[in-house]
Amino acid sequence: HNKDITGKKAETVLESIGITCNKNMVPYDDRSPFVTSGIRLGTPALTSRGFTEDDMRIIAGIIGRVIAAPEDEQVLKQARSDVRTLTEAHPLYEDMIL
Repeated sequence: HNKDITGKKAETVLESIGITCNKNMVPYDDRSPFVTSGIRLGTPALTSRGFTEDDMRIIAGIIGRVIAAPEDEQVLKQARSDVRTLTEAHPLYEDMIL
């Protein structure tokens, strides 16, 4: 879906909820490389932690909701909670106690 949000804004708002990504140009991007129209998400960190395809679908849903309402504090609060739940279920180290 085409959301009216820049890659730079998406990068910032996703970082604020605990999802790391990079703003990235897309083919025929009319925005500058400092703003961009897209983002890039890396999955190796997720697969290393044991995230599944179903987890990836949940993450995609979180990203979609945040991108659709980047200024809505209720959406952001729920997204932060959802991200925390996912990361607690998949710790960096299996035997690590937080």
